[in-house]
Amino acid sequence: MPNIRPVSDLRNNFKQISEICHEDGEPIFLTKNGHGDMVVMSIDLYEKQKALLELYKKLSDAEIESQSGVSKISHDTLMEEMKAKLNE
Repeated sequence: MPNIRPVSDLRNNFKQISEICHEDGEPIFLTKNGHGDMVVMSIDLYEKQKALLELYKKLSDAEIESQSGVSKISHDTLMEEMKAKLNE
């Protein structure tokens, strides 16, 4: 369940907010006047989220390339070619 707090908690209970972010590994959603305003998360969680987005982008690009009709070779063929080049 998402952790939702008023934005004033960021000022009044910063230490507690920081501990929750680091211990739970989940973002905290901050509200202002009863409406969503910001999300606070640890740097570790941010980096993980960023890495996931980059991975999804690369997978999407690979899927588009795969469907575009580009010539393909099998993994075994690729490995044989790479080994041959290394042995030259």
